[in-house]
Amino acid sequence: MSDDYPSSTSTEKPERSWLDKLLHSFSTEPKSRDELLEIIKDAADNHLLDPEALSIIEGAMDVSTLHAREIMVSRSQIVALRIDASIQETLEQVMSSGHSRYPVIGENLDDVRGILLAKDLLPLALNGTENFNLESVLRPANIVPEGKRVNVLLREFREDRYHMALIMDEYGGISGLLTIEDILEEIVGEIEDETDEEEETSDSIKRVSETDFIIKALTHIDDFNTYFKTEFSDEDFDTIGGILMQEFGHLPKRNEVAHINNLQFRVLYADNRQIHLLRLTILEE
Repeated sequence: MSDDYPSSTSTEKPERSWLDKLLHSFSTEPKSRDELLEIIKDAADNHLLDPEALSIIEGAMDVSTLHAREIMVSRSQIVALRIDASIQETLEQVMSSGHSRYPVIGENLDDVRGILLAKDLLPLALNGTENFNLESVLRPANIVPEGKRVNVLLREFREDRYHMALIMDEYGGISGLLTIEDILEEIVGEIEDETDEEEETSDSIKRVSETDFIIKALTHIDDFNTYFKTEFSDEDFDTIGGILMQEFGHLPKRNEVAHINNLQFRVLYADNRQIHLLRLTILEE
């Protein structure tokens, strides 16, 4: 008999994927979202899936409960281009900010004319300044209400093939902006590309914008105080995660928020033992 084919009497079984193992671990059918999450966490504790897979599953489940207002980029942080700006002014703003898409506005941010893809500027720039017409390359702007469910918006992003939505408040004004990347980061964590600047001061603190930072919970309090000019005591705790555990009074779950003075801490990732990753937003005093 040829050795090229496996014997039908072989007792060896192919190794099951983590998903097969996870499904096999469901001894009883979960009756609620919390029960399902507990089963998944138990599977992770039993090494049926790794922490990264657990984080992605938790993120996907959390996204289904979020609304656009909860994760949007706020109005004050939107980088918008003026419809009447010169090509030189437009190019300078695009190069300094480094984004790939921009809302284009008229008199103010509530007067949205469309969306500009940075790559569409290239033909205009090559044609010179005499016939520069930004309006000729604008894409339609997608405007959605603040209460839009994030999972529904993600489906629309995929089905309608657009990547950015402007968020409208109850009065018809623009209150924020949301991209497909923002939603995916809620599921898989922070996404960095080659244009993101690396943080030189500390590998535990990543600057996202002027007021937003991604922080490892194990960041030492001395390092945190030095970076943010704060005065947290290190008498009882060594890390900023310890300070947050005391503030919460319990082991927080993903997306739980705590405020200390003008600092807002949001849990990005935590397991059943400790906090791992935080998003810090500096609020106006």
